[in-house]
Amino acid sequence: MNAIPVTNLVNKPCYSDFDASDWDILSLHWYPVARIEDVSTTPQQVTLLDVKMALYQTESGDIHLVRDICPHRGVPLTKGWVEGEEIVCPYHGLRYNSEGKCTKIPAQPELTKISDRFSLTKFPVVLKYGLVWTSIQSRDPATANFPDLDTWESEGHQSILPPFVDIGGSSGRQLEGFIDVAHFAWVHHHAFADRDNPVVPKYSTERTSYGLHTEYVSNVSNYPHGLQHLAPADFLWKRVFDVYPPFSAILTVHFPQDGILKILNACCPVSHNKTRLFVPLTRNFDTTGDLQAVYDFNAQIFAEDQDLVESQKPEELPLDISMEAHFEADRSSTTYRRILAEWGLSKRYII
Repeated sequence: MNAIPVTNLVNKPCYSDFDASDWDILSLHWYPVARIEDVSTTPQQVTLLDVKMALYQTESGDIHLVRDICPHRGVPLTKGWVEGEEIVCPYHGLRYNSEGKCTKIPAQPELTKISDRFSLTKFPVVLKYGLVWTSIQSRDPATANFPDLDTWESEGHQSILPPFVDIGGSSGRQLEGFIDVAHFAWVHHHAFADRDNPVVPKYSTERTSYGLHTEYVSNVSNYPHGLQHLAPADFLWKRVFDVYPPFSAILTVHFPQDGILKILNACCPVSHNKTRLFVPLTRNFDTTGDLQAVYDFNAQIFAEDQDLVESQKPEELPLDISMEAHFEADRSSTTYRRILAEWGLSKRYII
């Protein structure tokens, strides 16, 4: 874990469609914004809760996140470049060090004491599960509700990080869909499920210190249709969901012969109706198999979900339970909604 202190906390952008109190609550939490492997010395823009950030790596290998704006004349720093351990603004050549302090104003080279008003807004960085995590308002990663993907660096488990998925829908709707077991037969019948087997056996859901825990057992195989013959005829599939609000969850699937697949569904709420989804996963079987097949299957599953998430109305996840109808298989979803409502998020609206 690599952490960098945060300075100069920010307010909700004026163009953001978030409710102000919702934004304040969500901005205290931690989210992934990029894959570590995609970070380079070329600054790139990432967005979290409508806040535009510049993400870059210095020549020493350190990763930094700053507000994507130069405090001098408001030019995006992602139009600039990195030299050594500093990022350079392209408009007037101002240079900023790893602490976000301006070290040089080329138009006034004799200036030795530069005002703190020329400081960048920096955000903390934590490197975890192949991802860059940050928070807009939190200073201490020790207080973060990070999901516990405990097999990511475990011997015998292969760690895989597919490409991220951009979804034109809310993070709350996407996360709820991920933990919804009743949609398998209808949405994923091309991938692994069967519309002739739609029944959801009763399952248990309980609150935990980190969110909620659900254990679900059924005869729905997790193998792709082309590999269904690998599943023993009488095998019961156990799926365990651990939800880490606001927008992360881990699905653990128990395969035959003690196989374990863990999938982390980690949302970056770009805006109230845009989500960048990261899906690190691990498995202790077929560890030398074709990674492209994993990427393709993963892409198929989330594309099937994406089509529906992007079409849901209202776009936001209703936290007032009475606003939508529910049946018994929705117990995980309704528990998740109640947790977010108890946080103080508005009942009419959540991203």
